[in-house]
Amino acid sequence: MVRRSWSLLIAIVAVAGILAPVATAAPQPVAGDAAPVRLLGEQIIPFGTDFQGTTVGGLSGIDFQPSTGEYVLISDDRSERDPARFYTARFGVDDRGVGPVTFTGTRPLRTSDGSLYAPKSLDPEEIRIDPWTGDYYWTQEGERTDTVLADPSVRITHPDGTFVAELPIPDNERMRPSTGPRQNLALEGATFAAGGTLFVTSVEAPLLQDGPVATVRAGATSRITVQARFGPLLAQYAYPMEPVFAQSRPDPGQGMNGIASILAADPLDPTKYLVLERSFVVGVGNKIRIYEADTNGATNIRDAPLDNARPVAKRLLVDLADLGLDPIDNIEGMTWGPRLRSGERTLILVSDNNFADQQVTQIVALALR
Repeated sequence: MVRRSWSLLIAIVAVAGILAPVATAAPQPVAGDAAPVRLLGEQIIPFGTDFQGTTVGGLSGIDFQPSTGEYVLISDDRSERDPARFYTARFGVDDRGVGPVTFTGTRPLRTSDGSLYAPKSLDPEEIRIDPWTGDYYWTQEGERTDTVLADPSVRITHPDGTFVAELPIPDNERMRPSTGPRQNLALEGATFAAGGTLFVTSVEAPLLQDGPVATVRAGATSRITVQARFGPLLAQYAYPMEPVFAQSRPDPGQGMNGIASILAADPLDPTKYLVLERSFVVGVGNKIRIYEADTNGATNIRDAPLDNARPVAKRLLVDLADLGLDPIDNIEGMTWGPRLRSGERTLILVSDNNFADQQVTQIVALALR
């Protein structure tokens, strides 16, 4: 009982920090104001790699457990090739680059009744390790078709894959005929913040009621949602996404930009996040940009319209095109890795190959001051 009260007190203090007005102005985006970032290296996981009878691919989320040195990675296989699942893996990261990737385990995700997920009944995206319990929180995008409206969700799973619970989602993110997320552009990013007292999520693209998707001429507005780790919704913020970076070839209008991942910039800070904007253009390729976003001073739109809301402030941290990484594939996941002897932090990225032999599964390591 005492432990529960102490946890609740920590959450209340963290929430107070989030919702309190801030007197100082939030930093504004500056095109050339990129923090010092360097590429350490990468590893390519061979296409079609088999591990314990499953095909390794579709890796759309990654998180690091410092106490064990292991990473957990979630596949976005919708139980179509193998059961929906996650993997654990080890690989070294130091000033010399990224070491070989060794998979150490895989477990299927299970429903509340203990069964495997039926084909196409879910669409896993991000996975995070609960810093308090070691359980896994993971997002899935739901479904929108002419005949199916299935809500996205945040689910909690033990490390053995068994179901624990499901968090509530904002009412405006539920799949309804004319409102809610677009097909395959729903609940994608997630991170713990404020020492694990908060769970923060992002939708990949604008909700239907929030306007059009990004184009080469204009950006778009997504949403970041903050809730207490045990469920209550606390705040929601407008996040301004960049325009699509190039026109598609040979036919125009076949490009997109969206939030693929979100990560607390500091584990104790409830207001600053890294946001991975992933853009793909047919006939051109991918552009991956990571921004630092600050919710200080942004309008809480949880119970208010998006119109005239002050959005989250953002500044460019790194454009992977500036680091010499080649190829740059469909990078969807990021996590903080081990700190280097130089004192630099490492940021680990993973790409989703969509189970396509023309794409690659990359593990990329960056060093940040």
